[in-house]
Amino acid sequence: MVFASPIFLFAFMPLAVGLCMLARWTKRPWVRNGLLLLFSLAFYAWGEPTYVFLMLGAILANYLLAFRVRESRLVFVCAVALDLGMLAVFKYLDLLISAANGLFRLNLPGAHLALPIGISFYTFQILSYVIDVRRGDVPPARNLVDFAAYVSMFPQLIAGPIVRYVDVAADLRRLNGDISTAAAGARRFCMGLAKKVLLANTLASAADTAFGMTGSLNFGGAWAGLIAYALQIYFDFSGYSDMAIGLGKMLGFSFPENFRYPYVSLSVKEFWRRWHLSLSTWFRDYLYIPLGGSRRGKGRTLLNLLIVFALCGLWHGANWTFLLWGLWHGLFLCLERLSFMKKLQEALPKWVRWCYTALVVLLGWVLFRADSLALALQYAGNLFSLEGVWISEVLTVQSGAALLAGIVCCLPLPRPRQNALTETVYTLIALALLAACALCLAGGTYNPFIYFRF
Repeated sequence: MVFASPIFLFAFMPLAVGLCMLARWTKRPWVRNGLLLLFSLAFYAWGEPTYVFLMLGAILANYLLAFRVRESRLVFVCAVALDLGMLAVFKYLDLLISAANGLFRLNLPGAHLALPIGISFYTFQILSYVIDVRRGDVPPARNLVDFAAYVSMFPQLIAGPIVRYVDVAADLRRLNGDISTAAAGARRFCMGLAKKVLLANTLASAADTAFGMTGSLNFGGAWAGLIAYALQIYFDFSGYSDMAIGLGKMLGFSFPENFRYPYVSLSVKEFWRRWHLSLSTWFRDYLYIPLGGSRRGKGRTLLNLLIVFALCGLWHGANWTFLLWGLWHGLFLCLERLSFMKKLQEALPKWVRWCYTALVVLLGWVLFRADSLALALQYAGNLFSLEGVWISEVLTVQSGAALLAGIVCCLPLPRPRQNALTETVYTLIALALLAACALCLAGGTYNPFIYFRF
């Protein structure tokens, strides 16, 4: 079950949101949280009937351990080891076995465990909670239902944004929102759904075609496919984040923003201040700063950046291409820290700085999308082969129109002042987009979800 499915849109979501909103009349937050927990577990069990017990086990274990993490370093280490160990076993065991086989000339069989949906997201949420309790930033959750609802909350359970307990603890203990807030959330949900269904899904066909014909791809087709993929992953993930934030508003929760027009960035550093904010700030607060951040000299700062982005790459998937993607971004972040690079960037016009950033990000997406390093290198070669510029083998009329629309929609366009008229217009636009999405989904259009595998 995914957000962009008819069952979710027209059955599950209205029932879940409707009952949780009605629960506000009881003036008891635990009633809303209990309903939210039940719906969240049903949502997860729909796609993962077995691994829902894994998530419940992690919730119960961390709920109990959190009461002792401030007093006992051993308990804290055990809690972190439990969470990271769970992630390592289900996500990275085969990669570790493969590495051991290659290094020591072994022939160990792979475990081939199915990856629990959203394990990277809810594990990082639990880790942030345990670390914040250890630091004294937030007291341990007293109510198990509230904590379980926080971890399993269906709006952002599967693909983020990564929500910290400290940011929603107050929302769990009170009943927020009104009709106008819920209406704003519904509009935000519809906008996110349109990003996903109308743009990302359409662009996905062009990207898949391009990366599926790497051996015979020409210069124009390679760039068209790569730009289509860059827009696909942005609208797929930012669309999901918009849907989660909108649903959160309807349920009485304020989730953090996850994207701020990353493709207008003038440096790689700025890109990471605009892209997947909940993940980048998580790594900053729980890894980069504890490693020493930029407080221990330039050499240590550069090493810390490489460590953080290597792990950021691996967080996205158990494949060497993800590791290289993280190191690729880490390398340019290190370069931008050097004094000569800072001076050069300050001297260059904005359009040159934008071209540099766009090129780095786009070439990085080749590593992110390719299934192996060999395919990534082959695709990169096509980008610079200069053999043919036709794009008809990759782009259809429909995907070409989506690509042009996507380029426009990823820019921070000016918005009219908010008033009753503009809210009415936004509501009508949202309803029209919802209807268009429903028609597309009813027609069985291609509907991949990139971040489900993370």
